Amino acid sequence: MSVERLEPCVPERGSFAVDARTGKVGRVVGRVGPDIRLRPPGGGPEWDCPPDAVQPAPPGVVLRARVTEINREGQLPR
Repeated sequence: MSVERLEPCVPERGSFAVDARTGKVGRVVGRVGPDIRLRPPGGGPEWDCPPDAVQPAPPGVVLRARVTEINREGQLPR
């Protein structure tokens, strides 16, 4: 029996992903070298995550993240 190595998740820019190292959710904003750059929903400091630690965000997590962003947008002065 052989073990196949899975390719790391490479999420699309603008999608939500989970950093498996910390469990934090972030929107993919780009790449920095080999790492994927994530920004928390609603704003905050961005962070880098290695591709092998990135997981697709499940639908419930995506929904909560979108609500957080919408709520944040409603609080900003125009």
